[in-house]
Amino acid sequence: MAGKGGVGKTTVTAALARRAAALGLRTLVIDTEGRPGLARLLGGDALGYEPSVLLPAGGGSAEVTGRSIRPDDALVEWLGGRGLGRLSKRLAATGALDMVATAIPGIRDILVLGKVKQLERSGEHDLLLVDGPAAGHAIGFLQAASGLLDSVQVGPVRAQAADVQELLTDRSRCSVVLVTVPEETPVVETVETAFALEDRVGIALGPVVLNGVDTPPAGLEEPPTGPFAEELRAAAAFRLARAASQQQQLRQLAELLPLPQLRLPFLFDADLGPDDAAVLAAKLAAAGLG
Repeated sequence: MAGKGGVGKTTVTAALARRAAALGLRTLVIDTEGRPGLARLLGGDALGYEPSVLLPAGGGSAEVTGRSIRPDDALVEWLGGRGLGRLSKRLAATGALDMVATAIPGIRDILVLGKVKQLERSGEHDLLLVDGPAAGHAIGFLQAASGLLDSVQVGPVRAQAADVQELLTDRSRCSVVLVTVPEETPVVETVETAFALEDRVGIALGPVVLNGVDTPPAGLEEPPTGPFAEELRAAAAFRLARAASQQQQLRQLAELLPLPQLRLPFLFDADLGPDDAAVLAAKLAAAGLG
């Protein structure tokens, strides 16, 4: 999952997880940024490095589990698997990973992606949904493997990078779902990100999720009456103008980026929670996802 910050990428990840579970897919959601929102949207507690159940199986739905993968934790596990457990814990405790990251650009991202690769290979889940970094970092995040393959010729780091690159470029195993809102700047950035991911990373693109699409109720065009007619007229005009602007951006996105679109409604809630994720999952089902 990738998109400009603030477009609802985490919310869409939670909605997709609910929809996948309803289809009977054992789903793992992965947070890479240490944000609390993903677990909360699925009704669970804060995610840790070890997996935790967010939505138990039942009623025909499969289980949704979640975990947070941070570079320090991934480094401890990676070195521990090579008989360097004590050293790895000291490196993490003293912040030495920052020194390693400076010496080997891209190593942080490879540690995270390497763990994702390991989880994908385990076969414990039918679907992995990665709530990745914002669009600006997403390209570098996904390019880390190819960059290390160019700079590291031998050794375990190169082997890890090669495995990650194989996963990223295998269209049967991996694709990026871009999330945006129907506004000019996010749409332009989404198009640029899409072409960069295809050209520079070679990764497959899934459908584009358009979040926050406003569909005004019928009757707003009719002139209001009553004591607040002027205020109601101004509010209706604003709502209709925003919807018209959004439709223009949706058409522009379709012209510039010929990918399937999944449109999710604007939710009039200041603080989204599990019920909102369930509403969006139902909208994904109505749109034919699955």
